[in-house]
Amino acid sequence: MAARTSSKAGAGTERAAATIPQLAWNQIRSAPVVLVSGTEGFLADRSIRILRESLKGEDPSLEISDLAANDYAPGELLTLASPSLFGEPRLIRVDAVEKCNDVFLAEMLDYLRSTADGTVVVLRHAGGVRGKKLLDAIRAGQGGGIEVICTELKRDSDKYDFAAAEFKAAGKKITAGALRAVTSAFADDLAELAGACQQLISDTAAEITEATVDKYYGGRVETNAFQVADAAIAGRHGDALVTMRHALASGADPVPMVAAFASKIRTMAKLSGARGGSGQLAQQFGLAPWQVDRARRDLQGWTEEGLGRCIEVLAETDANVKGGGRDPVFALERMIRIVSARGRG
Repeated sequence: MAARTSSKAGAGTERAAATIPQLAWNQIRSAPVVLVSGTEGFLADRSIRILRESLKGEDPSLEISDLAANDYAPGELLTLASPSLFGEPRLIRVDAVEKCNDVFLAEMLDYLRSTADGTVVVLRHAGGVRGKKLLDAIRAGQGGGIEVICTELKRDSDKYDFAAAEFKAAGKKITAGALRAVTSAFADDLAELAGACQQLISDTAAEITEATVDKYYGGRVETNAFQVADAAIAGRHGDALVTMRHALASGADPVPMVAAFASKIRTMAKLSGARGGSGQLAQQFGLAPWQVDRARRDLQGWTEEGLGRCIEVLAETDANVKGGGRDPVFALERMIRIVSARGRG
């Protein structure tokens, strides 16, 4: 992939135009310095693992070392990068660069001016402004590095494509309906989606169908819960009720369903009236940028009074489904009706 320029960082920081190659997570390759940036930790971990396996395949004598940039001691990088007696290639993985201490920052900037032969230094930066001077230097070409950008997969279509690639890489056939089903079942956690794909790949010999996915994951509680919440928050009362009843029939428990509503509505309440960019608000409220974007979309048509009313109803429903009421299903239906009406019901 050719080098490209960008004014927006995958790691959520403002940056100058990059002059080094910027690659997708699955395009990682060897370079003296490999900056792995972005908020999607699962993709970052997998990308670094791909690089490790590639380097190990080229030379089984590869020496692998790990450093924590937030707990870095003077001289550690130079010691690990120094040529060994037998000249084995080296891979140095540095975690938490977004929390790096001043000693690491100074020594890594020095290292960029004279990188060690036969050594690959991987820097994992998960976002934020800490270490920006180092990131800017790498992106400007110091050290002869590359950047691997691991942004979160926000859209359902992105997650669908990710899952499709998992099955294609394994040479496993899966129907379109089955692929949609497994993606929907694990849409809120990419690591779990990948794990589900790998289980289906390893456990099934024939083509994977919707019946196969339903056998393994048809009763998945968390996904059904968030599907109910999404439909209700969007004002689709009928869809929310049907999905809720299907979830309960599949073995879902009312308690995590209320928790799914609470998670989404409280995030909406936090962001109601907030001003600023997604990255800024994500840092301010302890959220991921995609959560900020999603909450902003969900807030369309809502009022502060409606949010307040729904939060009260959530508390009442939570108490009822935990034993405080005689009919948990009725409590859920009432909550769905009020949320679907955006607190005006």
